[in-house]
Amino acid sequence: MGLTLILGAESLLADRAIASLTRENKDSVLTVFSADTVSPGEIADALAPSLFGEERTIVIREAQDLTADVSEEVAETLTNLDETTHVIFWHKGGVKGKALLDKVKKAADQTIACEPLKKESEKSDFIRAEFHRLGRKVNDDAVNALLDSLGGDLRELAGAISQLASDVAGSKVIDGNDVATYQLGRVETTGYDVADAVLDGKQEEALLALRNAIETGTDPVLITSAIASSLRTLAKVSGASRGVKSYELASSLALAPWQIDKARRQLPKWSPSTLAAATVAIAQADADIKGAAADPIHSLERAVIAITGSV
Repeated sequence: MGLTLILGAESLLADRAIASLTRENKDSVLTVFSADTVSPGEIADALAPSLFGEERTIVIREAQDLTADVSEEVAETLTNLDETTHVIFWHKGGVKGKALLDKVKKAADQTIACEPLKKESEKSDFIRAEFHRLGRKVNDDAVNALLDSLGGDLRELAGAISQLASDVAGSKVIDGNDVATYQLGRVETTGYDVADAVLDGKQEEALLALRNAIETGTDPVLITSAIASSLRTLAKVSGASRGVKSYELASSLALAPWQIDKARRQLPKWSPSTLAAATVAIAQADADIKGAAADPIHSLERAVIAITGSV
């Protein structure tokens, strides 16, 4: 039945590829090995010719982590697979386990790429494809809002998209307001959710996100840290030429391309003076939280109001 190589570190795409391949061979006997728990001899035994001739699917996950002994066994066995056996071999890529990977590449009947999505356009296409897969329509505002709030984590994006498709009426085109409602309705709110609302100048949303974050156990220090970090990102990006693409700036600014794109969308609301004032306000709130004020939460709310009021 052959050998399929799944190559790349994006686990969501790899998991989906494995699920699709195992569904295609649903009548075969399925055995799954994880590299971090498999012992010498186990995979070799599973790949040995079957006495009963039944079809088998053998999945080897995260094969870059196989020990040297197991890698050697697998390399020897893959060159002479039983015709009733389909091996699905997932390797994240890179130099670890490369010797085995090179052998698998030569022997593989097909290779499925599952590399992380780096470009904003790729992530946007992924979001649109997810909504399309669920039979839903989405506009550009919703796509950008999802990228702003969740970045490039495909599992988080897929989960949010599934939830939005379920929650929003089926005939409605999902838009940015729907994403905002979803974000504010999440059980847990992080410091960066607060920071995003603050830097967008959305005072009501920022205060609600702040209260949700505190109520669900987020340390106030993490909230001030997230806001301060976002302000530093704005400052970094403000000094870069808009004519240079985000992925070209990423290395020199020590930022991910999506962070640069988000900052560029936020920057038109800011000036050097408002950015400086916001930095002072959040520094004071941070000092208050760390012991300089009797009511640190009130101090943090006051800083959020001051910053959003100036944007």
